[in-house]
Amino acid sequence: MAPEDQDRLDALAARLDHRFGRPRLLRQALTHASRLERGRHGDSYERLEFLGDRVLSLVVAELLFHRFTDEREGDIARRHAALVKRETLAQVAALVGLGDHLLLSAGEADAGGRDNPAILADVCEAVIAALYLDGGLAAARGFIERHWQPLIEAAPHPPLDPKTALQEWAQGRALPLPSYRETGRQGPDHDPVFTIEVTVEGQPTSSGSGPSKRAAEQVAAAGLLRAL
Repeated sequence: MAPEDQDRLDALAARLDHRFGRPRLLRQALTHASRLERGRHGDSYERLEFLGDRVLSLVVAELLFHRFTDEREGDIARRHAALVKRETLAQVAALVGLGDHLLLSAGEADAGGRDNPAILADVCEAVIAALYLDGGLAAARGFIERHWQPLIEAAPHPPLDPKTALQEWAQGRALPLPSYRETGRQGPDHDPVFTIEVTVEGQPTSSGSGPSKRAAEQVAAAGLLRAL
């Protein structure tokens, strides 16, 4: 390992407030597949990302369960979805400074990999997995609590799903309800991908794709909300 890479790992471990017994786990969590020789993708963050996603989901669910004791399951579920989505993970990763510590190929770095929200979100999950594997649930939970508890407290009300938010936007302006139309379907019957178009009177249209019509409608609604 290059000295500068080791320095970055040591700096990040200190920032994570965890002394790694197996430093290779942290290195793997920060290693993009572009940095590896062909055929060695198992040494990148991809497998750790899978585990970290599950650990994050569990801890956030428990935090919400105990924090919002009077809320219904649907309200807590919307909070949970907002807290574990890619955008939130990328936000936490940026706050921690994970981009500065990524191990990327020169080409990936030149392409903006250190600021790529998708990469940052994946690496954030991988770091959670590394903490979990090295220090148990307590280590992972400590990191999640430090960075997700403020986000939980900053949202006094459950977020609206995009379809509901778009409907309320239209109603608030005395417009007809949004109209959804299926414009495409691809893939086999057991694994379809639907494309849905949503329109609101007097506004531009927006399309979205997903594994179900409802999922595609949510993506389309979210896209139109961003445009509005």
